Amino acid sequence: MKLKQLFFLIAAFSVMGFSLPWPFSALFSTPEHFGTYAWYNGRVEAIHAQAGNLNTQILKMALKAYIKAHNKLGRNKEILTIIDYSKPSTERRMWVIDLHSKRVLYNTWVTHGRNSGGLSATSFSNQPGSLKSSLGVFLTEETYVGSVGYAVRLKGLEPGVNDNAYRRAVVIHGAWYADQDIARKYGQLGRSFGCPAVSDKIAKPLINTIKNNTVVFAYYPDRQWLRRSPFLA
Repeated sequence: MKLKQLFFLIAAFSVMGFSLPWPFSALFSTPEHFGTYAWYNGRVEAIHAQAGNLNTQILKMALKAYIKAHNKLGRNKEILTIIDYSKPSTERRMWVIDLHSKRVLYNTWVTHGRNSGGLSATSFSNQPGSLKSSLGVFLTEETYVGSVGYAVRLKGLEPGVNDNAYRRAVVIHGAWYADQDIARKYGQLGRSFGCPAVSDKIAKPLINTIKNNTVVFAYYPDRQWLRRSPFLA
């Protein structure tokens, strides 16, 4: 069947009311306005189709938090980073998503803080010197080159949960101990001083993708945070 005929049939089915699978549904859908159900549901469907290892409920929470952050700040780009700390460090638990194109750009390994746990993170903190990871919603800021190499600063948006991130120098950076080979060899990734570090093999392009006002959503099923976060209420 020729490509033109295929698209004609798909368009005909769409007009007749038949539901189409993604990505065909995106080609023939009506314009989606930011924050509407159509915008939200369209991204849930498209991202789930590409990232089967991302829990759908966590994705929905992250999108809700993104919408609230966008409405509150009015300046973040259409890039969303999700970290699922409920997964062990041997799994790919970071996703970088382009919400405009509905594409998953990265799905990779990421570390947690030294005092947050071993294979899995179970304890989190906002306190300087804790060497623990922080939960919640962050906004990326500028990049710099420091003791950990090329990195992007994080601004915590949740008072009492992660608003000390900047002062604690919690940044996203590359690290040799955040590589898949380390997880294979030692049964877990190395641990940071609280930073979500990624493999130095992909750090620079990943950081350049998420720098300057993009939302980072760091999840763990902490009941108190889930109940109190203004981005999830």
